[in-house]
Amino acid sequence: MTHTTNTATSSDAMAGAIGGQTISRAQMESLIAESGNPLAFEDCDFEGVDLSRLDMRGFEFRDCTFIDASLFASVLSQTTWLRCPGRQADFEAAELVDALFRNCDLNNTKWRRARLSSASFKECKLTGANFEEVAHLGLSFADTLLVGADLRKMSFRKMQLQQLDFSEADLSGCDFREAVFLGGGLRNAHLKLTRFDGADLREADIGGLKLVDAKLFKGATISLNQAAELLGELGITVA
Repeated sequence: MTHTTNTATSSDAMAGAIGGQTISRAQMESLIAESGNPLAFEDCDFEGVDLSRLDMRGFEFRDCTFIDASLFASVLSQTTWLRCPGRQADFEAAELVDALFRNCDLNNTKWRRARLSSASFKECKLTGANFEEVAHLGLSFADTLLVGADLRKMSFRKMQLQQLDFSEADLSGCDFREAVFLGGGLRNAHLKLTRFDGADLREADIGGLKLVDAKLFKGATISLNQAAELLGELGITVA
């Protein structure tokens, strides 16, 4: 990605579209102050920038870099993020109601205590992300990597879970009751006090789970192949 370092102008702000620039906190504050409307950014560089506590409600970011950026306690409701690399960015305590993330690399990001009600993540990478204590009513994920993510106590009840990879994720206390897994998997996930009553796991990868975990799946539906795999952990072959 190539960027210029020109200062974003007020005319850009009035047009609502800023492209190909490296944006500092001071520039962002100026743009917000000068524009009465949500702004759009394309191919802009926010890497390592402190954007904490700024009001960016309704903004749109396309192909923008947020690696190591701080968005702590920022107002980001109804924002759109398309193809944005944001590894290790800090969204702690941010307001992200109705936000949309699509095809974004958000590995090892921090979302602790963020408000993510009705937010959605589609085709994203969230490996190692921390969602501790988030407000998540209506939050949805699809076709997304959640490998090693901290999702403790999150509810997925009655959801259709499309290609979600929960491998090695901490799902302790999560609620998957009556959820339907459409691909994806739970390989080696941490499942302490997790609930699967009525869940349909037939299309999920449940490799690495031990038969000692079987009681967690009471009332869930699994396939014959999955049952054979669980029994195989005890050295029992299903013929």
